[in-house]
Amino acid sequence: MRKRAIVSAVSAAGLLLAIPATAADAGPGAPGIGDPYYPTYGNGGYDVSHYDLRLKYQPATDELEGTATLLATATQGLTRFNLDFALDVSEVRVNGRVAKFATSGEQELEITPATPLAKGQQATVVVRYSGVPGKVKRYGFTSWQRTPDGGVAANEPESAWWWFPSNDHPLDKATYDVSVLVPDGSAAISNGVLVSQSSKLGWTRYNWRQNKPQATYLATLAVGKFDITRNTTANGLPVINAYSKDLGDNDGAARASIERTGEIIDWESGYFGPYPFSAAGGYAPNVPTHYAVETQGRVFYSPAQFAGGANPSVIVHELAHQWWGDSVSLSRWSDIWLNEGFASYAQWLWSEHEGEGTAQELADWVYSQHPADDPFWTVKPGDPGAANQFDGAVYDRGAVAIQVLRNKIGDKAFFALLKAWPAQHQYGNGSIAEFQKLAEKISGKKLGPLFETWLFTAAKPAAPPAAPKAGALRAAPAAPQAEPKSWKQIAATHTIHDR
Repeated sequence: MRKRAIVSAVSAAGLLLAIPATAADAGPGAPGIGDPYYPTYGNGGYDVSHYDLRLKYQPATDELEGTATLLATATQGLTRFNLDFALDVSEVRVNGRVAKFATSGEQELEITPATPLAKGQQATVVVRYSGVPGKVKRYGFTSWQRTPDGGVAANEPESAWWWFPSNDHPLDKATYDVSVLVPDGSAAISNGVLVSQSSKLGWTRYNWRQNKPQATYLATLAVGKFDITRNTTANGLPVINAYSKDLGDNDGAARASIERTGEIIDWESGYFGPYPFSAAGGYAPNVPTHYAVETQGRVFYSPAQFAGGANPSVIVHELAHQWWGDSVSLSRWSDIWLNEGFASYAQWLWSEHEGEGTAQELADWVYSQHPADDPFWTVKPGDPGAANQFDGAVYDRGAVAIQVLRNKIGDKAFFALLKAWPAQHQYGNGSIAEFQKLAEKISGKKLGPLFETWLFTAAKPAAPPAAPKAGALRAAPAAPQAEPKSWKQIAATHTIHDR
């Protein structure tokens, strides 16, 4: 609003510097980040660099109280912006001033700051909230699992809404400090390094820090009665694992698998390059689910995954994600092959390592088990659609595609590629198109037809011609293929993301 009709040039310049945004150059941020699979997930108009979460959780009642402080930068002028969240909010402040807020849709928290934000302006957003996450359902499901002694947040592609407000899409990665107050006798597990722990008046506070960029769905929280083990790898990397004290018959097999985390990280580093985070480990809470999630640096495992005995193959899969999916996250959810295809192929490399079937034998086995009219071949790993994002074909056909790529470009270029991709995109994001471009650069070969046939065609590919070396995928196996010894353990991980 103008106070005078005439303003000198000098005064006008001063006003432009003083006012951070005006109605003319600011507007509301988008309520979605633009992912075709999940149009309402994430938000536009800003980028979060850090989450500071200070929480109090009562296991007996499933009550969660929290104060979330987000450090963000506006990427456009903002009169309003959204966060993804599903609990009850009592107050929001932006840059220290009380902000108006409202809710809409399934998980939109609409925030109107007292003063619009200018493009490039840094903002501190404080949200105070509370709720009973176990009672919250969105889109017909919950990502918060109640346990006999607490609760767990772990799911994909979403779990943050149930315990902290966020810009919930892998494109907006940030660092984290997670401080959790729980009753004495309970433990709080989260990502990264446990920087401190203290008790007072019947409550214990756990302070966790994730100092490398992390996607929101990879943030995890678990509260319960855990047995926590600590170790280090040969290079001094802290390995922190946790097990519910009531895992029953699955306890021994879970420990015999998860305690191999350090060994498997050292082995995978030989293929993918140095481990990208400051700590590693996993945890197995007493939940009835069957899936695992590659929560960054602290993998979530359902105990049912070990009902058949120890399964180091699932550990290999989830730890491979620390490079393929966590350090380098997908650009949009249709790029899921970059996560699941390569984590599955890591299991095939482990099978070779263990002498239980080569990657080529596994590729031949998968190819031979699915006739041309099998719906398996209708799923395109390079763009499976949201409904088929975690279909078995994304894992198995996706891994066969990687073996075909290996045969096409040769082992030297292939293994160079396995290290180059995580190195070049570390702590960022990547797409299948960018991966193809890098593969072509390293190999000197045009790979468009291969990617189109194996990743983007809803039909069984004709087996490629035999390469001029042993072990190539054969044109058509003349006899039924023998099941590789490793296959049952590999197939047991196919429930990884079953809800």
